Amino acid sequence: MTLEPITSPLARPFDFPAGEHGVLLIHGLTGTPAHMRLLGEGLRDRGFAVRGICLPGHGETPQAMAGFAWQDWLLAAREAARDMAGRYPRFSVCGLSMGGLLALLLAQEGIATACVTIAAPMKTVNKLRPLAPVIAPICPVIPKRVDPARATLNGEYDVGYEVTPTASYRHLSVLMRRARQHLALIHCPVLAIQSHGDQVVTADSPDIILNGVSSAVKARLWLDQAPHVCTISPEYPKIVEAMAEFLKKSEGQADAL
Repeated sequence: MTLEPITSPLARPFDFPAGEHGVLLIHGLTGTPAHMRLLGEGLRDRGFAVRGICLPGHGETPQAMAGFAWQDWLLAAREAARDMAGRYPRFSVCGLSMGGLLALLLAQEGIATACVTIAAPMKTVNKLRPLAPVIAPICPVIPKRVDPARATLNGEYDVGYEVTPTASYRHLSVLMRRARQHLALIHCPVLAIQSHGDQVVTADSPDIILNGVSSAVKARLWLDQAPHVCTISPEYPKIVEAMAEFLKKSEGQADAL
């Protein structure tokens, strides 16, 4: 376990501005833009303009992240989304895990051409998460669960914290509740992606998302055995292809409105 600062340049935000359809990529809790970089490069190579942001307190130290709340993360995502929506004729948002919750909340605000969630938790496997406010004073950080499948990830891009500030789980719970309560406000096309090998998010989460939104166009992509951070797994090319195809189709629907 280490609380040392993250120094990898891959943990910094990235911006590929060429293209007419802008896509905002949002990483998850304790993660960094490194988890979204391969996806961003794949979409860039298919003609999309892509921006990957680093949420407040991430890419530094776990102690730094403990000083931020869900409002800070949502505000940062919203500011980036509004900036991109103002710069590109079409704008879509995509998030991994907690980033997927932020993507849903942005889609609820009606500014997205399309929304893509990747391993977005409507429910989590960890049943102790609701106890975080009680545990936090005596256990300020929680080590990540050892997952043998993590060995299959691209280690160069697996850049994030090895522990989670316990108090941050409370903020994750708030985002989960807010995203789920107002799914019906989403009318843009929605693609929900998850892996059968995900040991963090419950398997019914994609169904909850797609059954809850008001979108006329919605789809799901199941990966085979990728772990939770599937964007840097050997199956990430499937995500790139599915996203590129879905976003292109969403452009056609937007033109028809």
